[in-house]
Amino acid sequence: MSVTTRLGRPGLRLSLGVAGASVAWVALYWVNEPFWTWLIGEAAGLDLESRLGSGVWFFFYDMIKIALLLTGIIFVVTVLRSFMSVERTRALLGGKREGVGNVLAALLGIVTPFCSCSAVPAFIGFVAAGVPLGVTMSFLIASPLINEVAIALLLGLFGPGPTLLYVSAGVSIAIVAGWVIGRLRLERWVEPFVFETRLRGQVIDSTAHLTWPDRVQLGIDEVGTILRKIWPYLLVGIGLGAVIHGWAPENFFATYAGRDNPFAVLIAVVVGVPLYSNAAGVLPLVDALHDKGLPMGTLLAFMMATVALSLPEMILLRRVLKPKLIATFVAVVAAGIIAVGYLFNAVLPV
Repeated sequence: MSVTTRLGRPGLRLSLGVAGASVAWVALYWVNEPFWTWLIGEAAGLDLESRLGSGVWFFFYDMIKIALLLTGIIFVVTVLRSFMSVERTRALLGGKREGVGNVLAALLGIVTPFCSCSAVPAFIGFVAAGVPLGVTMSFLIASPLINEVAIALLLGLFGPGPTLLYVSAGVSIAIVAGWVIGRLRLERWVEPFVFETRLRGQVIDSTAHLTWPDRVQLGIDEVGTILRKIWPYLLVGIGLGAVIHGWAPENFFATYAGRDNPFAVLIAVVVGVPLYSNAAGVLPLVDALHDKGLPMGTLLAFMMATVALSLPEMILLRRVLKPKLIATFVAVVAAGIIAVGYLFNAVLPV
């Protein structure tokens, strides 16, 4: 059955299903920690203070916790985000001046669906619609960096404080990096065919006629799509996090990436840039490293570098950007991430 057919059949059953799922979500989240503590510590007889018991507990507890966070927040954010399509975003940004346009693009990037696989068509569509290069870059940075997966996991693992820090830092980096790229006038390093593309006709808003049942169904579909896409990264990330949590010595991380090492943030960014992952894969590592005492600025810098500067996205962007512009893009964004990491380490308590 097609998506269109399903969306055209809203009813009471869908509303009751969402209500029941919400109750089940709250119950599962509430019993998650005591259940795994009982199962692993009492039923299986593992010492939760030992390396093995601690690592096993972390893996199963974090896996369920992160899956629940992803399911709940992706659904809610998708329903809200269904009011803002890529087409509407492009129309809002078309013709905007730099500065104001960079701020608007970064904010719109938070609520507009985008991933690395859509980098090329998004870039072409924005430039063809008359959006300046720097403004387009602000959107391309903010959209994958500050997405519902990152926000959901950060909120669940670290609370509202670090989540707000991450979001504010991501928006700031997107605004400043896009403005800098725009000021450098690097249009000559964009492949010529991009500027030869022209959009004909008015922008069609694909979300204009959706009803509330339609938006609920979109949220359900998006949860399934994202979970199917990221589950391998999720398992690998949680597995590595469990190893770090249970076996890695604390003094190792304190020595090479602790607060006393002045190069810790720089090392975190250098490691994170070529390391391809998404928020679902990298946040379990961040959680485990946080338990080992790494400062929040270093952790957020590592996460930002991994999510915002992924190698696959750079490879895809090569179709529309020349190597010099890609190198400038990486350098400007990485510099912003490094600055934010050191700032957070300086102002946040140990």
